[in-house]
Amino acid sequence: MNKLKLMTAAIIAGGCLFTVQSALAYSAGDIFVRGGVAKSEPDGSDNGDIQGSDLTIKDETGFTYGLGYLFTDKVGVELGGSEKFEHDLRLNGADAESVDRMPVNLMVNYYPLGGMDSRVQPYVGAGVNYTRFSGEPGDLDVDSSYGAVGQLGVDLAVTDNVMLNGFANYADVDGDIEQNGTKVGNADVDPVTIGGGVTLRF
Repeated sequence: MNKLKLMTAAIIAGGCLFTVQSALAYSAGDIFVRGGVAKSEPDGSDNGDIQGSDLTIKDETGFTYGLGYLFTDKVGVELGGSEKFEHDLRLNGADAESVDRMPVNLMVNYYPLGGMDSRVQPYVGAGVNYTRFSGEPGDLDVDSSYGAVGQLGVDLAVTDNVMLNGFANYADVDGDIEQNGTKVGNADVDPVTIGGGVTLRF
């Protein structure tokens, strides 16, 4: 979680550079499209087990996207996701192929400076994560996961319609591992995802 704290500090520090520039107000009815790159880091080195062997899921980087809408000046909804993260696997410390993970997040965001003249627009959000696994090695199958997700981020306006975006989120991702219909293990991912990119405002 130290990287999450560093990301938060960087967002705040970067935002301070924009406060002296001309103002921008977020308002009800605004639509956002986001795109960027993020690094997704599974929680710790112990990510479950397969038939008694310790499972480790490695970090991965990929493209992210999102679509948002503000119902009021301060409250909006965001649907976001990413391309498949192809995570390398290890069993008892030995390399063991890979698995693909595709997350989709539906969140309600709160913008504390919404409606106020500011080029710095931080936000915090919470909602539901759906994660689909594919490309499992051998005859293994990892069940899809539903869980909570939370995020914090900031948009830094360059123009009225173009913003730089930075974010960090944490999701509860936990799926049973099955072989021929029988549970043989558990994948405990719980990733912290940190990324940045561009937001387009309409």
